[in-house]
This record gives sequence, structure tokens and C-alpha cells, in this order.
Amino acid sequence: MLTSTRADGYLPLRSYAVLGDMRGAALVGADGAVDWLAVPVLDAPPICASLLDPAEGGSIELCPIVPFEVTRRYVDDTLVLETTFTTAEGTVRVTDALNRGAAGELPWAELARRVDVEAGEVPMRWSVRPGHGLCGIRPWCHQVDAQVRMLVGDRQASVVTEGVGPAVFGDHGIEGHFVARVGGPALLAVVATDAGPLYVPTPVEVLARIDATAETWRRWSGQITYDGAWRDIVVRSALTLKALTVAPSSAIAGAATTSLPEKVGGERNFDYRYAWIRDSSFAIDAMARLGLSEEVHSSLSWLLRAVAQMSPDLRVFYALDGDVASADMRAADAPGYRGSAPVHVGNAAAGQTQLGCFGDLIDAVWRYVGNGGCLDPADGAMIAALADRTCDLWRSPDAGLWELGDPQPYTISKIGCWVALDRALHLADAGQLTSLHQGRWHAERAAIRSWIDAHCWSATKRAYTFYAGTDDLDAAVLLAARTGYCAGDDPRLHTTIDAIASELRAGGADTPLLYRYSGQEGKEGTFTACACWMVEALTHAGRLDEATARLEALVGLANDVGLYSEEIDPAGDELLGNIPQTLSHLAVIGAATALSEARAKAHQPVA
Repeated sequence: MLTSTRADGYLPLRSYAVLGDMRGAALVGADGAVDWLAVPVLDAPPICASLLDPAEGGSIELCPIVPFEVTRRYVDDTLVLETTFTTAEGTVRVTDALNRGAAGELPWAELARRVDVEAGEVPMRWSVRPGHGLCGIRPWCHQVDAQVRMLVGDRQASVVTEGVGPAVFGDHGIEGHFVARVGGPALLAVVATDAGPLYVPTPVEVLARIDATAETWRRWSGQITYDGAWRDIVVRSALTLKALTVAPSSAIAGAATTSLPEKVGGERNFDYRYAWIRDSSFAIDAMARLGLSEEVHSSLSWLLRAVAQMSPDLRVFYALDGDVASADMRAADAPGYRGSAPVHVGNAAAGQTQLGCFGDLIDAVWRYVGNGGCLDPADGAMIAALADRTCDLWRSPDAGLWELGDPQPYTISKIGCWVALDRALHLADAGQLTSLHQGRWHAERAAIRSWIDAHCWSATKRAYTFYAGTDDLDAAVLLAARTGYCAGDDPRLHTTIDAIASELRAGGADTPLLYRYSGQEGKEGTFTACACWMVEALTHAGRLDEATARLEALVGLANDVGLYSEEIDPAGDELLGNIPQTLSHLAVIGAATALSEARAKAHQPVA
């Protein structure tokens, strides 16, 4: 349920909507406060971070002074948000956007908030209060020639207003109040740029760009060719993914935020403002399913440029500018969401070995080629070298897909190595790469399968296990269906599905929610992508009615504007973890498109 009521300064994560301009991002609460604003780029120190520190993190507020009820929606097929506040005195609509430019990205960041009165009159208050940026910034606010200027670290910002009354100045922010009446729109906008000059647009310019931005997003979403079942959540997920795709590099951020907890009060709070090989691979598949060939190409091109820096070794993720990510991670001086500390800047997993990345990367290349792409000789040689590297490494323990500190021979990592060699062989057969080592790839692919079947199978649970030598289970093993490691009629796939559905289920028999792996109940929420992987595995296995029931239930667990975070708390369905999370939305696209296609082929359309 949507709520605009705060507890100790915090809103439920379910109460946030995202804005994006393909560089930065903002989270807008249901009470009208922008509690996260990271511009001009997603991984910049956030100008507003009251999401993690209500007292000092900073926010941009705009809401009625009097009690209100709230509803909201995205303007159809866009990332422009409309929030309607209904009061006893009248009704006001606030339209929020991170504006785009006439020819693409603006050369500055521009958060625009337009106020229109639908009926009556509504007393409103507003404030712009930058914060510490999670790095000790001390913002400064001053006035220059009637313009409001702010210095936020090495960034300049300015506040542009129209019809919101006089501003009251402080050294670290400004605020004001006004009565919104029927007539011309009012405006509160914040523009910002990196180190360098700052252009301050007129209110007329900013207002005009809100509608133009909506039209830009409509044109983009109009390219989506998918017309199957669950189209609304698929399109919303695609728009969210596009918002988290950073121009001009085309890197796909894992999430818009850092350090939102997997359990409130817990310490599993990580920075996801990086571009994962895994997410990029899933994105290429998802965008191909939606007919978005430009995104397929740009994502694959970024991925190949990034990995070429260290090939044939791979990093788990890369910085959003394509550079090799540092493994440095520090704790910021902030209390964290609802007291969930530490708040991390940086991610130490950058230094891990995850063997599944080889499969993710080469699978992405294979899917790209399958959708009309063609490799150049240099990329073909790099993929061949990565296949050879897989042959050398697959027997080694690693951190696994879940980036754990306990190196093990994780089953999903071994399956990823099998995928790497399988796809390399397919690419060679298609003439996309040449190598004298195809015989080696054949032999090692067969050896990997034999090893998995001998060491990663539990006769007791009749399931593929978390790692060799345990009977614990891992929901990521469901990806054996998506990758083709298990055929749809493989009895081991069916019994693995059943074992995971039973042991990792959170709640009653009708829940779609799954924990990541054995023993996580009480330690974290359920992982949103795992619920989607179950849908796709059931679809692959031909169990379409089960898959449909699970997907219908999962679609109902998105928030009111169609967003998913990393995890969902099974007790009350509260969202947990960073939001919005790319992997969750990619997995929703994968599950919905695969199931819709399977039902159509089986002549079982969804009502």
C-alpha cells in the first residue's frame, strides 16, 4: 500500500518512484520529497541522500502544508511522474522529470517540478537542501544577480522558480511557501553541472522541456515490438532499464542507489552503481526480446570494450565510464536507511573471481550474433582466448554469482563455464571466430558436465546443489533452464525445480517468493530475480500453468508505479535492497516474454 507517512524521517522503499535522464537518477517519495539525487551521473556523490540520512543527507521537498491523500502514476510509457495531492482545500498535481534535451542529453542535469492546480487552492511548501554527498561535502547557498547558486563539492547548482513565492535563504539551502491556485503552472527546478561553468535556464525553457521529455520517452518506448501478455510491466521494466543505462558509455548500472539494506538494521548494504557483466548479458537478451536493436548493439559494444582492458581475465563489474573498477570500499558517515549501517561507497567485490562471468559474456556475444550482429576479427580472437581461459580455470573455486566471501566450487559457476564453452563452439560453427582449440573446448565442455553431474547433485534432495559437497540449494541453479544446460524434459530439471520451490520458498504454497540459497530465512528478504528465474525454469519445463500463477503473483508485488527493488520482505511484502534494481527488471522481462511466447505456441493465451 502506498504511504506518505514517515517514521523517524524514513519512507518505506515501496513509496519511491525513479526519474532518469540516462546519466543521473532521482528517487521521489510519495510525500513529494526527492530523497536521492545523483547527478550529473549515477555514481557521483549524491546531491540529495536523505534516503540514507534524513538529518544531513539533503532533500528537495514540494508538498501541501495541509493534510493530503496521494495518488501517482507515470505519464503513459514515459519516465515523467505525476503525483496528485488531494486536500480539503483543493487538488494539486506535481509533474516531475529529469529533463532531456532537444537532441538527446542536456549538457547539464535538470530536475523539473511543475505544479498544476486541478481544483480549489492548496497551500504548499518547498525547500532545496543539498547534503553531504556521503563524502563530507559542506554545501553553500548564496545569491548572485537574483539567481540562487549552490556549491556542492566541485559541482555548481542553481534553483529556478516560477510562482512559488519568495525564498528564505540560509547558508546551506533555501525554502519557501505559496498558495497554488488554478491558472498558470508553478515551477521548482534544480539544475547542476560538474566542475565548470553553469548555464541557468529560464522557467519557460524548463517548463517546455517537461512535455518534450515525455514525448522523447514515448518515442523510445514506441519502438518496443513486444505485444504479448504482461506488456505494461514489461514496458515499465524496459523504461527503468533505459533510465539506468548511462550515456554516452551505454554502461548499465546495477541500481540507482547504494546501501539500501537486504534486511532493515542489517549490515548487507552494498553499492550497486557499477556495470555488471551478468546484468549486461541479461540486458542484451531482454532488449533483443523487445526488438530494441540499438540497445542490443550499444550494450554489447560497451561490454567488449570494458573487458578488453584485462582480457582474458574478467572483472565482475566495471565503472560506469568503462574503466576497471577499484575494489576500494569505504563506510560513509551516515546512519543508513532506518539505521542500516554501514553505508558503503565502492564495492570490494570488484576484486573477486566469479567464473560465471565467462559464460555471461560469451552468452551475450552469442545472443548478439543470433540477433543479426557480427564480430570483428579482434573481438573474435578475444572470445576465443576467453574460451581457452575458461578451460584453464573452471576447476577452481570462486566467489559464485552471489559474491560470497567463502570460495567454493559453486554449481552455478560451473554451469557458467559450460555455457562459455558451449557458446564459443556455436560461435565457431557460425564462422564468428577461429581457433585451433575447438577440440579442447569440446572435451572440456563434456568434462564440466560430467563433473557437475557427479559432484553437484544431491541424491537425497534430487536436485542440483549450491556447490559440490553440500546438500544445500541455490535458486540461481534455476538458470540451468534458461541457458540450455538442462533440456525441458530433463527429469533432473523438474526435481530441482520442485526441491528449490519447497526448500527456498518464503511463506505459503501460493507465494512466488524465493530466498537466494539455503539458510537465508531471517537474514535477508527474498530475491526478486530468483522468483523470475523460477517462472522461466517452469516455462522451459513446460509447466505453464505453474509459471503463470507465479508470474501473476509477482507482478502484483511491484510498487504502485511498477518498480522492483533487489529483494522483497515476505512478511508484509515491503521492498528491500537497492531500488530500482536492474537485475530484477531484466528478470521480469525475461520471465514475461518467455512465458508469453510459450503460452502462445501452446495456444494458451493469457486472459
